[in-house]
Amino acid sequence: MDSFAALAHEIAALTGTACASAPERSIGGGSINRCYYWPAAGPAMFVKVGARASQAAFAAEADGLRELRQARVLRVPEVLATGVADSTAFLALEWIERGAADEDCERRLGTGLAALHSVTVARFGWWRDNSIGRTPQANAWSTGWVEFFRERRLRPQLALATRQGFAGLLANRGERLLAALPALLAGHSPRSSLLHGDLWGGNWLASSAGEPVLFDPAVYYGDREADLAMTRLFGGFGAAFYRAYEAAAPLPAGAALRAELYNLYHVLNHANLFGGGYAREASEVIDRLLAEVG
Repeated sequence: MDSFAALAHEIAALTGTACASAPERSIGGGSINRCYYWPAAGPAMFVKVGARASQAAFAAEADGLRELRQARVLRVPEVLATGVADSTAFLALEWIERGAADEDCERRLGTGLAALHSVTVARFGWWRDNSIGRTPQANAWSTGWVEFFRERRLRPQLALATRQGFAGLLANRGERLLAALPALLAGHSPRSSLLHGDLWGGNWLASSAGEPVLFDPAVYYGDREADLAMTRLFGGFGAAFYRAYEAAAPLPAGAALRAELYNLYHVLNHANLFGGGYAREASEVIDRLLAEVG
């Protein structure tokens, strides 16, 4: 049995729906795993595949998608199956046909994201760890946001950067920044909101019906401003999105500075994944943040 046939057999067994013995076509856009449009006896499926070692990350992604779907405020693909066939891990989702993202869709995304962020819990974190790109992301619960962001987000990335050879650029700066976090976040007491966690422009689309759709999450409960910050890191969100979000849930004073702090996590992650240019950018961000607290 070839790898596609083994996948088809396992997906059919888990979903109870016969599917084609091989995908119809590959889907571009993923840099970590391979993605396919896979015909089935029922609706077509989106199937993401990777090495067997990807199984835990796919299971965490599936749980994140389920968490987002439970909020019932934005469309999120239904998880159909996840598992392993031979040496290949997979995640099968409902197929959502892509359409054009117009201003109305962006407004709906902004309003829906504000509603997602209104889902709150008493602590920061999540019940399981997941990943941000290929990097493990720790989510152990914390009662304080400063502690969570320092110990679960910045410190692990800075430690990884040291192991990657960026200690000269980042080690001393990073330690100073960790010590400065209480001052940088002084007076800011966010609720612990349900976050997508990896909300860049490539992780949402407009369906053929004009609905905004979220996918590829790195879910946890944290400061809602962390999601908003990432939307600005690489673009992909228009003015209508921000107007709609602000109308539904205005941001408090100081959000721009906090956005730079929160995006440092992603810049560090890109340094650890892709190299030195991002490490230099991270050092510059840290210097700007440290200048704010003297």
